[in-house]
Amino acid sequence: MCTTGLVKAKKYDWKDSNLALFGSDTEKEVKKAAAEKEPAWKKAGKKPGLQIWRINKFKVESWPTDDYGNFYSGDSYIILNTYKDEESDKLLYDVHFWIGKESTQDEYGTAAYKTVELDTLLDDVPVQHREVQGYESPLFKSYFSSITYLDGGAATGFRHVKPEEYRPRLLKISTDTKPLQARQVKVCRTQITSDDVYLLDDGTCFYQFNGKSASVQEKYTAVQVLAQLKSARPKSLVETVDENEGGEALEAFYEALKRADDAVDDDDDDDDSVQQQTTNNNRMPQKLIRLSDASGDLDFKQVKEGGITRKDFISNDVFLLDTNQELFVWVGKKASEKEKANGLTYAHKYLQRTTHPFISVTCMKEGQETRPFSSAIAA
Repeated sequence: MCTTGLVKAKKYDWKDSNLALFGSDTEKEVKKAAAEKEPAWKKAGKKPGLQIWRINKFKVESWPTDDYGNFYSGDSYIILNTYKDEESDKLLYDVHFWIGKESTQDEYGTAAYKTVELDTLLDDVPVQHREVQGYESPLFKSYFSSITYLDGGAATGFRHVKPEEYRPRLLKISTDTKPLQARQVKVCRTQITSDDVYLLDDGTCFYQFNGKSASVQEKYTAVQVLAQLKSARPKSLVETVDENEGGEALEAFYEALKRADDAVDDDDDDDDSVQQQTTNNNRMPQKLIRLSDASGDLDFKQVKEGGITRKDFISNDVFLLDTNQELFVWVGKKASEKEKANGLTYAHKYLQRTTHPFISVTCMKEGQETRPFSSAIAA
C-alpha cells in the first residue's frame, strides 16, 4: 500500500472545465464575496519584491512569507513579482495564478478572475501567466530557491492537524529539477534511493534521510524545507539519518517508513504517461491561432503551422502561439474589448483539446513581448 498525503473527500481535476469561468456562477459568487475594494490588493505592487496570496472560499488571503515556495496541491495561488524597469525605474509586474493538481473549480476559477482584477488595478501593466503544478515556467521557478509540493490545502485545515490525525508523507529532494524541488512521493521503501535526500513526516517526527550519493545542495535544501515544515508544528521532533553511517538511526527510519506506509491508502495517480507525452510534444510543430470578432462573432481558428514569424501577428486581433512547451496569448494594440476579455478563456479551452493541457500560459500585450516569446518566433 503506497501513497502520499492527506485524504481528501473528493479528488478534483483542474482540467474539468473552463478556467476563467467568466459569466458563470463562480464569477457571480466572486463578485458577491468581494468587497468594493479588495483588501488583499492594498499593498500589491507598491514596491519591488514577491507577494503571494492563496484562494480560500472565493477570498484572497495573504500567504506567510515563511511559506513562500510551499504549495499545497489542493489550493490555488496568485503570485505577483514586482520589479523596476532598468531604464526608467518604472514598476513592472509579472502576475501568475498557480493551480494545484487537486484544486477545485471554484478555487482556480477565482484565482483566474482575481488575477485579471489585479491586472486591472495595476493599469494593465502586468504580464499574466497561468501555471500548473509540476509544469511551471522557468520564470516562475526563478522566484524560489526551492519549491515544495504538499498534499492537502485550505479545506483540510492543514495548519491545525493534530499529530495523531496526521497522514504521513514522504518528500523527495533531487537535483533533477532547478530550482531544487521537494516533491511529495508515495510513502514506501521502494521510493528511497541513495542519490537523493528524503523527508519523512509521520506527524510527530520529521526524519531527514541523506542518501550515500546525495549532493550538498540537496542536503542544504532539505534543511530549509524542514525548517519551514517544523515552523507549523514546532513540537515535532527532528531526526537526521545518514545512509553512510547505517546503524540504529537508519533502522529507526525504515521502521518509521514502514509504519507510515501501513497508515495510508494507495490512491495516487501515476504521471509517467503525462511526462512521456511532454517529451513527444517537443517534436511537434508550432501552431498559430487567431481570435477575431471582425465578422461580428468571435472566430477562433488556426491560421498557421510552423515557420511562424513576427509579421504573422496583426494588431487588430488576439493570437495564440502554441510552442507545445508553452502557450503565449498575444493581445494586439487594436484588439477589441471582446477579444481582449476572451483571450485567456479561449487559451484554456484550446489546451483542453490538446495532448499538453498542463503547459504554462503567458498573456501579454503588443509592445510588452517577453523574451521567451520573442525567442520562439522568427524575426
